[in-house]
Amino acid sequence: MHSDLRRRRVALENAWSQWVPAPATRPAEAGLRPEVADSWLRSRPTVDPGRTFAPSGEGGAPDRWARSPLRAPVDRLAGELRSIADDAGFVAAVTDETGTILWTCGGRVMRRRAEQVNFAPGGRWDEPAMGTNALSLALRTGRPSTVFSAEHLVSALHGWVCYCAPIRHPDGRILGTLDLSTTWDRSHPLALSTVRGLVAAIEAGIGPDTGRPAAPAGPPAVRLSCLGRAAATRGGTPLDLPPRRLEILTLLALEPAGFSAEGLRSALYGDRPVAPATVKAEISHLRRALGGAVAARRYRLTEPVDCDALTVLRALERGDTAAALGHYTGPLLPHSDAPGVVERREFLEVAVRAAVLAGPDPDAALRYGGLAPYDTEVHEHAVRLLPPGDGRRAIALGRLHAAQRD
Repeated sequence: MHSDLRRRRVALENAWSQWVPAPATRPAEAGLRPEVADSWLRSRPTVDPGRTFAPSGEGGAPDRWARSPLRAPVDRLAGELRSIADDAGFVAAVTDETGTILWTCGGRVMRRRAEQVNFAPGGRWDEPAMGTNALSLALRTGRPSTVFSAEHLVSALHGWVCYCAPIRHPDGRILGTLDLSTTWDRSHPLALSTVRGLVAAIEAGIGPDTGRPAAPAGPPAVRLSCLGRAAATRGGTPLDLPPRRLEILTLLALEPAGFSAEGLRSALYGDRPVAPATVKAEISHLRRALGGAVAARRYRLTEPVDCDALTVLRALERGDTAAALGHYTGPLLPHSDAPGVVERREFLEVAVRAAVLAGPDPDAALRYGGLAPYDTEVHEHAVRLLPPGDGRRAIALGRLHAAQRD
């Protein structure tokens, strides 16, 4: 993985050196993602790529944080944020809607690196101030963003990778962002989903009145099982949802930032000619079933959902393969052919399998082997991990023989 990251970093450094210091070609021609290329074009005329730290915003950060509608929900989540930042080597930051950092936490090493570039309370990280970075993209596009190494316009940030998502008021306004940043070599494909989940928890604690946070949320009222089987309850009462609405609920649970109307239609139907009214009708029925907990302008859940697939993803992000397998009871909605579900099913299967094969735990290999009877590589891994005198080795050998025979 590190060799792939290193190759990607070198390619981006080459693209940056070809265009940023003395623009000769459009950055899009250098193989950059379109949103990064567009941001370079916007910010290069006004942002010095050689600057070494972010400018300070107007007004005192402590006073702005004290008045912020994000303070109470972030305070309730601060323990989890600190734990994630410390364990994974991140620095976490919350900004307001202008891109000014109001609050941070993190491990000693990353916090020291962050302070050197003013990634600290009071620092301004919007596009006019610091060019292309994950915070500025999230604020501009309204979508979760990742910026890796030399995708940053400012060269002082080329050693970083940043994951950021906007935090929205219930009426849809962006109140700020949550960012997790670390060194480029710690880049992880699941980090952005961690940010999305944390943002969903923050948004659940924001009250409908600007500046007035809601009361602390209790346990999620909706529980969703979508691994191996499909079932949902609300307040302990089973929800009688047809397959299509279970697909929508699953997609919304796994994408806290939500979907546009067209994005959800595509995730459900792909290229099939389905009228927008069909999706609107399904959303309307699901919203009634959930007591109104689906936002209207951008389809997303407005209340937290206890979802087994999310639990697995978060366990994998922590590196806890045993906990992930404890909740992984089968493929995601195995009978669904919705493109968005199929994509997330394959991602989850690959992530769980890779964690099992990378780990030294024979119990994990045996447990996953029971869910993947034809996976000879997993059975071989279990056999290697179990000593000859262990009775469980016979199970692994039997599975391996059956898989090879078939």
